Amino acid sequence: MKLGVQVNEGPYQHQASDSAYQFVKAAVEKGHEIFRVFFYHDGVNNGTRLATPPQDDRNVANRWSELAAKHDIDLVLCVAAAQRRGIADADEAKRNGKDADNIAPGFRISGLGQLIEAGIQCDRLVVFGD
Repeated sequence: MKLGVQVNEGPYQHQASDSAYQFVKAAVEKGHEIFRVFFYHDGVNNGTRLATPPQDDRNVANRWSELAAKHDIDLVLCVAAAQRRGIADADEAKRNGKDADNIAPGFRISGLGQLIEAGIQCDRLVVFGD
């Protein structure tokens, strides 16, 4: 089955990100295809490389980055939500006159069209968070 996943909540305020990560990991292990994980609203906070959780806590951005690299999963941050929350890749930072980027490895920034495409291309679009 081809699956799309939407994550609407940040990494440490809500269970949605952890649940989405475990779902994607289990789906891949069972042989399903993950077409895309789209991070929307506060979910874009999953894609910052600057979060530094305590050593005894999980590093959510690193977990997503490692899973994406291992299984070739497309991780997309909504551009508008990312801009509102101060998350930028090199291109967005330059375009908006910022002096640095902070996007984690394996993530990319794009628009809502990527979410729509996932909904069209996939057998199921599974949403985590409000």
